This record gives sequence, C-alpha cells and structure tokens, in this order.
Amino acid sequence: MGKRTLVAYFSASGVTAKAAQKLAEAAGADLYEIKPEVPYTHADLDWMDKKSRSSVEMKDSASRPAIAGKLENMDSYDQIFLGFPIWWYVAPTIINTFLESYDFSGKTIIPFATSGGSGMGKTNEKLQPSCPSATLLQGKVLNGRLSEHELKDWIQELGL
Repeated sequence: MGKRTLVAYFSASGVTAKAAQKLAEAAGADLYEIKPEVPYTHADLDWMDKKSRSSVEMKDSASRPAIAGKLENMDSYDQIFLGFPIWWYVAPTIINTFLESYDFSGKTIIPFATSGGSGMGKTNEKLQPSCPSATLLQGKVLNGRLSEHELKDWIQELGL
C-alpha cells in the first residue's frame, strides 16, 4: 500500500480552501478542514484594527485558538499538506493548535499558503516547535489560478 496523503487546511475567507481542494485532487489526497471552534468574522480578520481577533492572536505567540472537532484517523496518514493564509508573515496560530493536537512522529508535513503579497516568511521557524518529531519540508505559496499540471509538478519535485 502506498503512502496516504492528507491535505489539511484552515481558510478564513475561502481562498485557501480553493487551493486545498485543487491540491487534494492533484495529489489524490483526502481533504480535512481545520475549523475554529469560534468562526472568524469579517471584523475578526481586519488586520488594520489592532484590537481585532486575528491581530490579538497573532501578537501573542502562545495563542492557540480552539479547533472544532478532531480528525480521528490521523495515524493512517504518512504525509500531510498543511494549508493556511499567511497572517503577519507567518501561519495563523490555529495551525500551531492543529500541530499540537496530534502526534506527527515520522510523518512528513508540507506547508502551503495563500497570501495577499508576502511569501512564507518565518513560517517553518514558527511551526517546527509544534511538530518536533515530524519532517517539516519547505513550503510554497499557492496563489492565483493553479493548474493541476503545476501542482503535480510540485508534488513530483517534493518526491512524494
């Protein structure tokens, strides 16, 4: 039996969800949405407002927003594509919550992000402590109209 692949993603506005769905199709992977226990409103995501929920969470590196539900069969996956929007040059702290909720020993995690303008920044540096026993590969920003061909090329480059 081949390696089982999961595409897990957090999407606040739907952009990352679209990228995750395309990637799951290209990779022949299962899809899992990381849903916050308290959904983010438009106001929560206002990065111009220093008091907005996302601003407050991102200022506190110890912030771990609660996730609704849990993936029961995480043990059955060998490689996990982990998707999220870039917030303040890194992954939203709910991604740390997700990584700290499971044992990723011996698993490969490949981050992917959507971004309004910045690259991956210090994303891996901030995620590694949350999944110390996993292999965390260099991620990629998947913006715009992604062709299945481009995604399959990337998956092949990763050697998956």
